[in-house]
Amino acid sequence: MAIETDPPRVVTAHRDIAAGAARIFGLIADPSQQPRWDGNDNLAEAPAGQRVRGTGEVFTMTLTVGTTRENRVVEFEEGRRIAWQPSEPGQEPPGHLWRWELEPVGETLTRVTHTYDWTRLTDEKRQVRARATTADKLRASLAKLAELAES
Repeated sequence: MAIETDPPRVVTAHRDIAAGAARIFGLIADPSQQPRWDGNDNLAEAPAGQRVRGTGEVFTMTLTVGTTRENRVVEFEEGRRIAWQPSEPGQEPPGHLWRWELEPVGETLTRVTHTYDWTRLTDEKRQVRARATTADKLRASLAKLAELAES
């Protein structure tokens, strides 16, 4: 039974960004760009040349603490939706997911929805950080992404 003080296990934030969906999606689907807009201040760098083009792909990322993460792409629609599950190299994903959904509102305006879903996260060591991933953190990523996309 969930205690009322438990945070939601699916956290979502939205923002309208004054840029086309293709430009925004390009920043999200290129892992080497992700540290530039990470509102969690968790991503240090990713090797260039990993631009995601479909489900089943895996890209790697170095975290600010120096460890490497593999990210398995589990949802993909070019220009519209991308989601991945992070894990330690060579390990099965522990059960959390990052999702980005883009909905063009016009040629130069896109509604972007960012979701962090940890409903299937079973690793108790990771749950502390998962609980700390609030809508404010997602909004911070959206704000940084908007700044890049709109410039």
